[in-house]
Amino acid sequence: MSREVRSRIEKLIAHGPTDLFAGGRKGIEKESLRVRTDGHLSESPHPLALGSAMTNQFITTDFSEALLEFVTPAYASTWETLRVLCEIHQFSYDRMQNELLWVASMPCVVGDDNDIPLAQYGSSNVGKMKTVYRNGLGHRYGRRMQTIAGVHFNYSLPDAFWPHFHAIENSQLAADDFRSESYMGLVRNFHRMGWLILYLFGASPALCKSFIAGSETDLQEFNESTLYEPFGTSLRMSDLGYSNSTQAGLNISVNSVDAYIDDLSCAICTPEEAYQKIGVKVDGAYRQLSANQLQIENEYYSAVRPKRVARSGERPTAALRRGGVEYVEIRSLDINPFDPVGINQNAMRFVEAFLIYCLLHDSPPLDEKAAMEASRNHSLTAKHGRDPELHLHRDGKKVGFTDWAREIVGDVRSIAELIDAGEGGGSYTEAVNTQAQLIEDPDATPSARVLEELRETGAGFYHFAMERALGHKDYFLDLEPLSGDRLAIYADEAKSSIERQQSIEAADEISFDEYLEQYFSEDGCR
Repeated sequence: MSREVRSRIEKLIAHGPTDLFAGGRKGIEKESLRVRTDGHLSESPHPLALGSAMTNQFITTDFSEALLEFVTPAYASTWETLRVLCEIHQFSYDRMQNELLWVASMPCVVGDDNDIPLAQYGSSNVGKMKTVYRNGLGHRYGRRMQTIAGVHFNYSLPDAFWPHFHAIENSQLAADDFRSESYMGLVRNFHRMGWLILYLFGASPALCKSFIAGSETDLQEFNESTLYEPFGTSLRMSDLGYSNSTQAGLNISVNSVDAYIDDLSCAICTPEEAYQKIGVKVDGAYRQLSANQLQIENEYYSAVRPKRVARSGERPTAALRRGGVEYVEIRSLDINPFDPVGINQNAMRFVEAFLIYCLLHDSPPLDEKAAMEASRNHSLTAKHGRDPELHLHRDGKKVGFTDWAREIVGDVRSIAELIDAGEGGGSYTEAVNTQAQLIEDPDATPSARVLEELRETGAGFYHFAMERALGHKDYFLDLEPLSGDRLAIYADEAKSSIERQQSIEAADEISFDEYLEQYFSEDGCR
């Protein structure tokens, strides 16, 4: 274990109670495409029985009407978080009639961009803005890329942790500033070491040829319908997916929360020639919110985001400026097709311990060279993570992938043992030990298991995912039906969310043009 981490742990143990790391809050946002029984993207509107996609706190949509997003509150227990995620799946399947939830991060079968319907949020100004933003994403990056799905893990350390950590660090910063600085250190270290998450939990080594749509690629052909990367872990997080070159020119600093806010705000206000050619309002219809580098903050894609719960109508950067970083959002987890809800408790527990390790580890500023090194390590792992000859770079020096991974996992195990000491039992240590086995046996990783099933059956990616989707649907429909208070939670929210959307629409008093003018005037962009 690094000297800094060991020293901090020893001081925390001496200074605070044994349960200092116990009870951190975990929430999940899980995306899933609605598909027809033939595996093609659903073209039907968001099911009314699921409530309003704009205001339902549990069930919304992402880019497309067909891309559902299930959102859990944050709980201290991984079990409670997973239980709610399972219940949301149950509730949705009971109301989706003959449709399926796609079980993989990479979509299939995908037609032309125009066949992918944009998410709709009603007639209010805020609803229209959400749809125009998505239309802009389609023009900028293509709609196919926006059908990629993933699992986002939201995490905050226990409130009781911070006063003790503040004390042992002898920091002169105010409590909120210290917490923000610490979380930004976590973010930087996730950039440095988050490649490990792609290796352990990546599950997208193959994809449908329909996703490439005739474009040139260096992927190998598995069969007439499927392309793959032999040692790939997460094509979703490679340059084929979200980590594309379109935003490569953006330099968003994570060296402080103020620098992060300022850089995002600058990108929202800086014109981009390629986007100016698209146009903003053409023949009376909006193609995008602006022609700037970013339309809004959320357009900037990163594997990790520092966040704060925003108040009604408050922008993400405004929330951060108001109260600092409250939690982090990890965005690099693939959907696990072998788990009905796409993630399991072992994964959640490992990621939690890993994030604490990132926070306690020394985290110097990321200069341009270090940021490029981190980005390259992520890219290499996404496409070649199971290659036994793979080497990464650390502080400018070449290092064996397995050697570095073993080192990190060994340190994360020490964190897991501390969490277990506070919560009782050994579930966190067991979770880390499970992942440690994958370092020694790459063939046991989710990505390798996907390819092994493809080889065993001789089928392509489509048939693999369809078989899993049908099995998962049966799993949820065979569970004891939701009833009583548990059913009421989701049914009442679906009903009241429609009423809330209607209230928002009725309250609008200005035109959409005026609404956008006011929205962007906060940044001084117009």
